[in-house]
Amino acid sequence: MKIGLYFGSFNPIHNGHLIIANYIQQYNDLDQVWIVVSPQNPHKENLTLLNEYHRLHLVSLAVQGERHIKETDIEFHLPKPSYTIDTLTYLEEKYPQHQFSIIMGSDSLQNLTKWKSSDVIMKRYPIYVYERPGYPIKIIEQNNNIILAKAPMLEISASMIRSMIQDGKSIRYFVPDSVKEEIDANSYYKTTPFSKEKSKH
Repeated sequence: MKIGLYFGSFNPIHNGHLIIANYIQQYNDLDQVWIVVSPQNPHKENLTLLNEYHRLHLVSLAVQGERHIKETDIEFHLPKPSYTIDTLTYLEEKYPQHQFSIIMGSDSLQNLTKWKSSDVIMKRYPIYVYERPGYPIKIIEQNNNIILAKAPMLEISASMIRSMIQDGKSIRYFVPDSVKEEIDANSYYKTTPFSKEKSKH
């Protein structure tokens, strides 16, 4: 199968993430999109990150019943910090029957040359890029592996969701109902540290 890997902290997952994942899978040559939840970085104080297993569970609730979108905790079991090239190498060894590609926002594309082994990533893997508000797509260099995905541009972010929770606002319609119910039931993101981070995802 052709698998698109959608990396991120998903802190929390929201409908913007899901719309992008669904759109790119439906309108490109991909059989599935795997949402790769990034674990906490042990080298940083992550007061603003919900525990990775809670975030993974929220993603699992969000994609429950989907055939073309699934969650994965693959980076939970790899050395920290997680580098994309290491994750790709591991996945290729574990699933030699699949072909992997990357899904990223235009903000991440601007930093791609700073990634570990970025030249190998750009040479070996298709990269589906969707535009994020405030980050017009700038192609780093002529590269046939960089594919522009005309996904809907939605001004929804995880930091906005966290701020809404902090302010006592309803996040209904911004996240799946199952995710909202789990966040409400466990009072996630209500403590003050969560309002301090400006997340890209």
